[in-house]
Amino acid sequence: MLMNFDKLGAWRWILSGICALMALFLLLPILFIVALSFGNSRWLIFPPPGWTLKWYGELFADPRWLQAAFTSAKIAAIVMVLSVAIGLLASLALVRGRFRGRAVLRGFFLTPMVLPVVIIAVALYAAFLRLGLNGTLVGFVIAHLIVALPFAIITISGALETFDPSIEDAAILCGASPWEARFRVTLPAISHGLFSAAIFSFLISWDEVVLAIFMASPTLQTLPVKVWTTLRQDLTPVIAAASTLLVLLTVVLMIAAALIRKGKSR
Repeated sequence: MLMNFDKLGAWRWILSGICALMALFLLLPILFIVALSFGNSRWLIFPPPGWTLKWYGELFADPRWLQAAFTSAKIAAIVMVLSVAIGLLASLALVRGRFRGRAVLRGFFLTPMVLPVVIIAVALYAAFLRLGLNGTLVGFVIAHLIVALPFAIITISGALETFDPSIEDAAILCGASPWEARFRVTLPAISHGLFSAAIFSFLISWDEVVLAIFMASPTLQTLPVKVWTTLRQDLTPVIAAASTLLVLLTVVLMIAAALIRKGKSR
C-alpha cells in the first residue's frame, strides 16, 4: 500500500520542512546573483548598498555582450531543431523497432549523459582541430548536439511509449498511408514530448559552458563563455546582469514546458 502524505501526521511537516530547506539551498545562490545585478556598487558586494538598473544598461549597450547572446540563441535554435528531428527518428527506431542490439543502441545514445562533459570536450577539441571545425558554428552545433540529443531521445521515447499504436493502425485501415498516419495521428499525439524535447535541447545548448569554452574562438563566443572570460578579468555587476538574463530565460521556458505538460495531461 502506498503511503498517503495527508496521513503521515507529524512526519508531513518534517518532510515539508526538509523540502523547503532544500529548495532554499538551491535558490539562494540564484537570488543572490539577481540581487547583485541591481546593486549600485561597481563590485559584487552583498547586500548591495543601493539599487540601480545601470548594469543592464551597460549590458545592452555593449555590442560584445549582444553578439555573444545572439550567437548563443542561434546555436541553441539550430541544435533544438536538429535534436528534435534526429531524436524523433531515433526514438521511432528504439520504441517501434524489433531488431537485435536495440538495448545496446539505446545505451550508446545515452552515453553523453553519463560521461563527464570535460572528457567529451577534450575529445571533440582534439578531433575538431584536425578537421578545422574549432571556433566554427558547425563545430559548436555538433558539440552541443551530442549532449542535447540524449535528452530529446528520452523525452520523445517516453511520449511514444505511452501512445497506443493501434490508433495509428486504425488510421491506416481508414486509408491513410503509414507516413501520413504518423504525421497526422502520431505526431499530434506526442506533441507534448516533442515540445519538451525542444525546450530541453535549447536550454542545454543555451547554458552549456564547458564544451563552449573548448569550441570558442576570439571571434565566436557564446554568452556563457563571455560570462566566464569576463569573470576572470573583472568582477563587474554586468556579469550578474547577464547571468540573471540567462536564468530568466531558463525559468520562462521551464514554466512553459510545465504548462504544456499540464494542459496535455488534462
